[in-house]
Amino acid sequence: MAVLLTGVAGFIGAHIAEALLLEGREVIGVDNLSDYYCPQLKHDRLRQLQGIGDFSFHQIDISSRAALLSALAGRRPREILHLAAQAGVRYSLQNPAAYVEANLKGHFTLLDLAREFEVENMVYASSSSIYGGNTKIPFSETDRTDDPVSFYGATKKSNELMAQSYAQLYGLPLLGLRFFTVYGPWGRPDMAYWIFAERILKKEPIHIFNHGEMSRDFTFIDDIVRGTVNALNRPASRLDLDVPHRIYNLGNDQPKQLMDLIRVTEARFGIEAQKVFEPMQNGDLEKTWANIDRARVELDYTPEIGLEDGLEQFADWFRVYWKRYC
Repeated sequence: MAVLLTGVAGFIGAHIAEALLLEGREVIGVDNLSDYYCPQLKHDRLRQLQGIGDFSFHQIDISSRAALLSALAGRRPREILHLAAQAGVRYSLQNPAAYVEANLKGHFTLLDLAREFEVENMVYASSSSIYGGNTKIPFSETDRTDDPVSFYGATKKSNELMAQSYAQLYGLPLLGLRFFTVYGPWGRPDMAYWIFAERILKKEPIHIFNHGEMSRDFTFIDDIVRGTVNALNRPASRLDLDVPHRIYNLGNDQPKQLMDLIRVTEARFGIEAQKVFEPMQNGDLEKTWANIDRARVELDYTPEIGLEDGLEQFADWFRVYWKRYC
């Protein structure tokens, strides 16, 4: 069965595409290869997918229904994994229009395509950013999420509301996954773990916000892949729900202090960072922590990789790759 996978050249998308291809699934991948960060990394991820299995790639904008239909050439996939989005909390302060186009219009286009195709399951990426100003820890799927502190988080909350409406109106089976600070090889250059690693190797200062008083539920990419593939194989229609739409947290359930991330990164590279402590930035959250009880039970999701092991794998890859990156 073919899977339409949007954002296939992204960090999470490329890893999941590889897992699906190794399972023998056909993957129809689409991505606009935006220049939000250097497209060379996206091209390199795509090269890793060539020759693994039944994979095709189309460079298109997901906000264009016509472009998607043209790429599909009459095919009607029964499953959709929608990961494409404009990412980044801080960038949403600078260019909110990009988030409207990709995250709102793009998400609507995929929902409506899923409705037309009468898909068996559509899984889409949400984010821990939707928890916004919540002070209750850990974050649970049943918590209120109507106080976003970033425009990025607001668009992801909107995605969930749009999905709820489509599930209720059309009986469309939908699963939303709230990812928590995903890291690992082939990761994103706008994320703290990459920025710290690159600056440490260059012997440049690292900027530490909120004076280091921050914690994150760092989640290794392999755990996210397993959870997402399990979600693809377990549509909401199998659950006894009035509306076939379900939200899951995918995190590690073991939050770590930002200074722990820095300490382990320094140890992995054998270099002490030059540290510059700064105030909190607009749009950031002080803490994230995923309650993953629902995912454990319904998706058989159990994270296996801790921060030290995960950063070791990232560091091994990064030493080889980083000088090639733009």
